[in-house]
Amino acid sequence: MKDLLCDEFQASVNECLVRHKSVLDTLTKFQEATSRVNRSIAKAVTNCGCIKINAGKQAPPENVSLTELRSYMENHLEGVLCESCEEAVEREMGRTLFYMAALCNLLDLNLYDVLLKESKRLSTLGVFNFS
Repeated sequence: MKDLLCDEFQASVNECLVRHKSVLDTLTKFQEATSRVNRSIAKAVTNCGCIKINAGKQAPPENVSLTELRSYMENHLEGVLCESCEEAVEREMGRTLFYMAALCNLLDLNLYDVLLKESKRLSTLGVFNFS
C-alpha cells in the first residue's frame, strides 16, 4: 500500500542517511535513539519535575475480565510534560522514527506497510495482542 506522508518521510531519510548506511550502524543508532527517548522522559522527572512517577504494584481485583482490566491499571504518571520537555521527547521520538525508516530502507520494507500490518494485527487481536 502507499501513504504519501510515510513514503515521503522514508524517501527523505534515504536521502539524509549518509554516515550510518551500514545496517549495523543503523541498528545501533536506532537503539541509541530509543535510549534517548527514555532519557528525555527521565529528565522531565528528575531535572524539570513537570511530571512525576508514582509507581507501585498493579493490583486489579481477582476474576476481572481482560477487557475490564484496563480500568484498573494505572500509568503511574502525575502531571503533564511542560513545553520544553514535550519538545525534547518529541525530538527524540522523531530520531527514533528516522532510524526505524532507515532500517525499513535497508531491508527494503515500506514503513507504511509495517504500520498498516501492525494496525490490522491490533484491531484483530485487540486486548489479546500482548497477553
